[in-house]
Amino acid sequence: MNLSIIIPLLNEEESLQELHNWIVSVMKSNNYSYEVIFIDDGSTDSSWSIIERLSAENSSIKGIRFLRNYGKSQALHAGFAKAQGDVVITMDADLQDSPEEIPGLIDMIINQEFDLVSGWKKKRYDSVFAKNLPSKLFNWAARKTSGVHLNDFNCGLKAYKNVVIKNIEVSGEMHRYIPVLAKNAGFSKIGEKVVLHQARKYGETKFGMERFINGFLDLITIWFLSRFGKRPMHLFGALGSVMFIIGFLSAGFIGFMKLYKLYHNMPYDLVTNNPWFYISLTTMIIGTQLFLAGFLGEIILRTKKNEERYKISVITP
Repeated sequence: MNLSIIIPLLNEEESLQELHNWIVSVMKSNNYSYEVIFIDDGSTDSSWSIIERLSAENSSIKGIRFLRNYGKSQALHAGFAKAQGDVVITMDADLQDSPEEIPGLIDMIINQEFDLVSGWKKKRYDSVFAKNLPSKLFNWAARKTSGVHLNDFNCGLKAYKNVVIKNIEVSGEMHRYIPVLAKNAGFSKIGEKVVLHQARKYGETKFGMERFINGFLDLITIWFLSRFGKRPMHLFGALGSVMFIIGFLSAGFIGFMKLYKLYHNMPYDLVTNNPWFYISLTTMIIGTQLFLAGFLGEIILRTKKNEERYKISVITP
């Protein structure tokens, strides 16, 4: 089995040696041909020194080091670009993901022909109110919005066919929604496997409550991009046109009523004294702005270029 294991990390010096030994044990017992790619996302401890030592001792260990912290999505993006395996596994470096789950994930990719398999930490050892309940709410919203029926979008333990990771673009904070990105790219066979969740053994979590707020905001972004990312005019142009027409007809009605009263010698007020005139005018202005936003979006899509997203200082052989 030709396998790539991608492990993004930030300040995990205590767990790296133990995680390495655990992975190697699983690889040898299953006779896998493998590579492990550690992505050091700007660690300030000795994590990179440990990765360099492991790489020197084991030719299957590779490392990528960022100059500073760019985030998990950028780390996965760099790992996906470097991965060569037919099957690609992603997992966290804090020992909460068990390497013993890897053979089961591979079986679902190879024998059951899933494009992507996401882990589901059905039984968790996190705080109920700090993580479990917000996580359940987050996953419910993600299922309803995306149409991808997974119970644990945020689980770091996932398996992919190589073709999947080479055809998705993980940017911003979209690592939570890789299954949605895969679905939008045309990979429809997405599965889920219950995996063991282990309590954190060393250090402290790098994610706080803000990740759920950011997660919901990213969910709105990915919903918009999946629906209108390649045709913003269909949303903004339609909304803008409707608002402009409503405002125009309303202003026309106000003007018509004044002319009607003038013609029949009826008392009337100045158009500028009617608050509905300003509401109509504002509606037309907003409608015009929305239409222009859609038009500009279409122009940007046709002229955008890839941007530099992170800087790498070292890549081990």
